[in-house]
Parts: sequence; C-alpha cells; structure tokens
Amino acid sequence: MSIVRFEDIYKIYEMGAEHVKALNGVSLSIKKGSFWAIMGPSGSGKSTMMNILGCLDRPTAGQYYLEDKDVSKLDDDALSDIRLRYIGFIFQSFNLIPQLTVQKNIELPLYYLGWESHKSIEQAKELAAKVGLEERLNHKPSELSGGQMQRVAVARSLAANPHIILADEPTGNLDSTTGNQIMELLAELNNEGTTIIMVTHEPYIASFARNRLHMKDGKIESIEES
Repeated sequence: MSIVRFEDIYKIYEMGAEHVKALNGVSLSIKKGSFWAIMGPSGSGKSTMMNILGCLDRPTAGQYYLEDKDVSKLDDDALSDIRLRYIGFIFQSFNLIPQLTVQKNIELPLYYLGWESHKSIEQAKELAAKVGLEERLNHKPSELSGGQMQRVAVARSLAANPHIILADEPTGNLDSTTGNQIMELLAELNNEGTTIIMVTHEPYIASFARNRLHMKDGKIESIEES
C-alpha cells in the first residue's frame, strides 16, 4: 500500500521574468513502512520535494496523495492539521524550544492536539526512554549534547504517532559517531514499521535507507529500490 504518491508534480517559482521549475513533472510512489533517502546536488529539487511531502508547500500542478487523500489543493488550516496528525519532522538544526525541558519539548505536538496532561506526560516519558533519554527529562536543550538534542527531536517527531517521518539532513550537525547512532535509531524505528523519508547528501547516511532516490534539475534521475 502506498502511503505517499506524487502524480506529475510541478513546483514553479517566478524569479522576475524567469520561471524556475524546482520540480519538473515528478511522479513517485512510496510504500507504507519503507525507508527512503532523497539525494542530489544543491538545486536538484530535493528540498522542494521535502517541503511538499511535509505539507509545508503546495505544488504548482499535479496531485499529492497522502494515504489516498489528495492534499495538494488543501488550504493552510487543513495542511496544518495534517502536519500535526500525520507527519513527524526531524530537522538538521533540531528546532527545539530552548526554554522548555526535554519532556515539554517532546510533549509539544500533543499540547496542540489537545491531549490530556497525564496522557501526554506518559507518552513523553515512554518516548524519552525509547531514545535513551529517560534520565534527561528535566534538562533543557542547552544542557544536552548535539546527539542528545537530536534524540529529543526524534522522540518529539514520534509523539503524535505519525504515519510518516520526514528527516531533513538529520545528522548534518553531528559528528560521525553520533550521526551513526541517530541513523541506527531511525533504522530501528523503520524496522518497527515507521515510514521514513530522509534528505541527505552523504552516501554513507543514505546507505541506512533501503531505497534511494537521486534528483537532478527538478527531476528524478534514478531510483534504487530493495
């Protein structure tokens, strides 16, 4: 079953009199429970693809189906709701709120979803334990290492039980050893059934994914599926 389907997706930006095709007729199907790495040089379209996958942007033309629902024409409020309920995000720069503890950072999506306090606290504690941070619940991001901050980001991405996780250069700000630990964690989550789509420029990091997609000039240049 496909969790994500692109049908002839275009994203065109107007740069003065020039029209730039960031995505140029992209069609793609991603199965539920798979692990994909999106690769390509700067300007290849991979970040634009990630923004559309995450419902952070809309295509200029074409259809984007998320679990068979066409989300390509939805308004901002509907897209925001889908991001909150269906998609977990992991960013290169962690995007944690510095004033909040580890527990509160993990709980944040649940607050916006209106979860009862005792349930969100329980969920945050379970996820902190899952990523090995059960002893750091009351620490703030400034008291954590880069690897620990990314583990918090992974836990937060899982808080609302998303259908898909999007990871944008998840090891970009980490040393190789710590980056390897984060990738092993993502691979473990994928083995448990979580669908993961990741952007990376590092072949070694991409090797953790079972499927690799190479972008060039707004088009899919090649796909390697296992």
